[in-house]
Amino acid sequence: MKSDDTNRREFLTRLAGLGAALSLPRSLLSSQQAFPTREIPGTGERLPIVGFGSSKPVLEIPTEGTEPLEAVLATLLEQGGRVVDTSPRTPEIDREFGRILTRPRFQDSLFLAAKINTEGEDVGIAQMRQSQRLFGRPTLDLLQVESLRDLDVHWPNVRAWKDSGEARYIGVTVSAYRNFERLEAFMRSESFDFVHVNYSVMEPLAEERILPLAQDLGLAVLTNRPFMNDSYFGRVADHTLPEWAAEFDCESWAQFSLKYVLSHPAVTCALTETSNPVHLVENMHSALGRFPDEAAKRRMRELVSTF
Repeated sequence: MKSDDTNRREFLTRLAGLGAALSLPRSLLSSQQAFPTREIPGTGERLPIVGFGSSKPVLEIPTEGTEPLEAVLATLLEQGGRVVDTSPRTPEIDREFGRILTRPRFQDSLFLAAKINTEGEDVGIAQMRQSQRLFGRPTLDLLQVESLRDLDVHWPNVRAWKDSGEARYIGVTVSAYRNFERLEAFMRSESFDFVHVNYSVMEPLAEERILPLAQDLGLAVLTNRPFMNDSYFGRVADHTLPEWAAEFDCESWAQFSLKYVLSHPAVTCALTETSNPVHLVENMHSALGRFPDEAAKRRMRELVSTF
């Protein structure tokens, strides 16, 4: 069996010679194959099934500048993606991020998911207005209340912004199991469009109740933490990728978790974070080829549970 380092080197070898990230050809992902999409339930609008979680790269702007983030966003579009998830940061950081988002190549191409992640109605309103102003988006594609924080206070305004056309879709996010019970109760009591939840081969609990309920209710699903904020790679680092992963066209440990996530039919888009365009291409490659079936998923869970 090959080590993950070997698998990654082989994958990157196939991308060798790609030069600047902005010139990555779509054919590297597939031979003229359109990037897979899934429908936002009941709307007819479709989203690419792998997207970009921008929190960490955006926070690196003060030390790394905007060039790495711009390169990743350009690669996302060129490979067939367009979903970008973000959270409010300081005005100084979001102003720099906004300068990227308002460039012509990005402004009308990206599906931007923004958040409110604070306590207090006035501060929540200010965060919404900051996102609109600095990101150049009078209408946000998706507005979410992050981690259900002060949800009862923010939700009436969130609903009003959808009614007024300032948010096309609305939803809530969680990134920890401790919030699942409250999330499920909210899903059963309110009408909204998106649920955004942590889900991966090492955090599979969402598939027991949250994802089936989202299917029943007709909710779109974004997923976060496919690599458990990078702790996943620390746990798999000393292990070889099993040969049977090739049965579902998996070439690396990164794809191992993402293919697990994408195999669930409730998942509309899996978000990944990276400031490296080559890693983004590798992550997006998870959307192509076969996905594991239920038997393979059990085998995957059993394997990583021993790490």
